[in-house]
Amino acid sequence: MARTPRPPVIAVMGHIDHGKSSLLDYIRKATVVAGEAGGITQHVAAYIARHNDRAVTFLDTPGHEAFKSLRTRGAAAADIAILVVAADEGVMPQTLDALAAITDAKIPYIIAITKIDKNNADVNHAKNSLVEKGIYIEGMGGDIAYALISSKTGEGIPELLDLLLLSADLLELSADPEASATGYVLESTQDPKRGASATLIVKDGTLTLDGFVVAGDAYAPIRFIEDFRGARVERAGPSEPVRISGFNKLPDAGSLFSIAKSKKEALNATQSVASGDRSALQNGLAEARTEGVAELPLIIKADVAGSVDAIVHELKKITHEQASIRIVSSGVGSVSESDVKTANASGATIIAFNASTDAIAAELAQRDAISILTFSIIYELSAKVKELLESRVTSVATETELGRATVLKIFSTSGKKQVLGARYISGALSVGDRVKVKREDEELAGGNIRNLQQARADVKVIKVEGDFGAEIECREPLAYGDEIIAFEVSDV
Repeated sequence: MARTPRPPVIAVMGHIDHGKSSLLDYIRKATVVAGEAGGITQHVAAYIARHNDRAVTFLDTPGHEAFKSLRTRGAAAADIAILVVAADEGVMPQTLDALAAITDAKIPYIIAITKIDKNNADVNHAKNSLVEKGIYIEGMGGDIAYALISSKTGEGIPELLDLLLLSADLLELSADPEASATGYVLESTQDPKRGASATLIVKDGTLTLDGFVVAGDAYAPIRFIEDFRGARVERAGPSEPVRISGFNKLPDAGSLFSIAKSKKEALNATQSVASGDRSALQNGLAEARTEGVAELPLIIKADVAGSVDAIVHELKKITHEQASIRIVSSGVGSVSESDVKTANASGATIIAFNASTDAIAAELAQRDAISILTFSIIYELSAKVKELLESRVTSVATETELGRATVLKIFSTSGKKQVLGARYISGALSVGDRVKVKREDEELAGGNIRNLQQARADVKVIKVEGDFGAEIECREPLAYGDEIIAFEVSDV
């Protein structure tokens, strides 16, 4: 079928607190800014507005430096960008960062000089700051269109929307509404009721209640479609943002999506995609440990995948000659019992960003003195981690081996609990000891000794030669020949 015009998708980008969300609020006549922690938008959000009886889809992207990856994917999914510059500040670091994302995406953009209603607004300063950075607007040696706006009074916003529609007309945006839907994953999150969910933007074709959405190595049956207001719809056309739930795993934000007609086709598509992008991201902070350097192990839980990306990005910038950060694990959703047990085994502090803690996990954390730190603002999280890292330098943890044994046989495995037979080598192994497991030259994930038996009787400690039975809680499956090393960590 012939292609038909489609609405433009607009990414609103710029420096932190330069008025992106206020602009969108005015356009869609909804007040959401007050609910943002610290006045910062921390996720990509998509909305549809109307101007001159035409639909326009807006993407709101974060301005904080830590959310660079979210800005990049917002620009990639957009057709046109609005680069906001506050009249009272002019060009700032993340203004240039946003411009770099726009340039990389090869999309046109319009400048919106915001906050012109403020007493200290200086439009000429804002314009000059643009020119000083090589951004030549109309009337100042260039052809980049701009508008002077106030999201408080609405001044200049109709003119800005006119400029957007004119730019869209020049691009001649089109789509085939009869084609199978394709587009981008804007964000993914773990919904407590619906499981792995994602916000998508349809760029071509029409999404219907049929088949499976495939995004990278994730897929979901299309059982229902939610529009940007949360209402269920039967179809979503080009340039429309939607929410799909029921993915087998969280799809990577920024990945392309397409439609498979059957589960078999979806599985074939996902199996052909090499996984590991997210683990590669984490590996930047999970490299081999440096001998003699204090370590701050962290477990990160956040509300959405984009937040995990942003936190890892921010933590990579925190360095110290005598200490390093190690991310033990990270994920989306509430802090769980499993997270607390992992923290207990690894000595990690749990960082929860816009994430709650399950009741059982909270009880377990209190019992085992596991620290769970909760944040809703990225720079507060960063400041606290810096503080924790500094404390590790003044109080360097030393590891002392307590005892060692060799695995002879695995009797049973139930989740992380493994019942095994072992042979004593040296030292003393006690119930409750933390252990690490070595297989040849590789160190596997650690765990805890939950129970010990010798001569068919429960004992608290093994410290003499001979064979014994043990129940070990460990994330890694143990095998014959593995060495179990009990240890303790103390501060010096």
